[in-house]
Amino acid sequence: MKYSNRTILRFYQLLGKIFYAAAAIDKVVRKEELDELRKSVKSQWLALDQTFDEFETDSAYQIEIVFDWLNDKHPDPGKAIHSLQLFKKKYPELFNEKVKEMIFQTASAITSSYSAKNKSELVFMSRLERALAES
Repeated sequence: MKYSNRTILRFYQLLGKIFYAAAAIDKVVRKEELDELRKSVKSQWLALDQTFDEFETDSAYQIEIVFDWLNDKHPDPGKAIHSLQLFKKKYPELFNEKVKEMIFQTASAITSSYSAKNKSELVFMSRLERALAES
């Protein structure tokens, strides 16, 4: 199914929210986590599709834009999984196996970038894995 550019933008914005939550779930977003996010966007997410925003910028950069904005605002990262579940229910075709694996791998790379995962990160990753597996 073909989705509008607006829907694809919202998808990438949701990913920014998920990846921010992965980094912030332990109450601290470290430089290493931000570096890992930027690396993942460039190495994985830019190649996913060729959708552009109104400024002719690849839509995948919405991941970084939303992450940075949330990092400035410091919202509760615990709400991100619920947002994912709602969006996934509305647009299930956007979440094929490859995309679900990319989401999990990116979040895992972010949480592992500083040191071993702590308890809050392990719980978040478990919740993310369950949310991605739901049909």
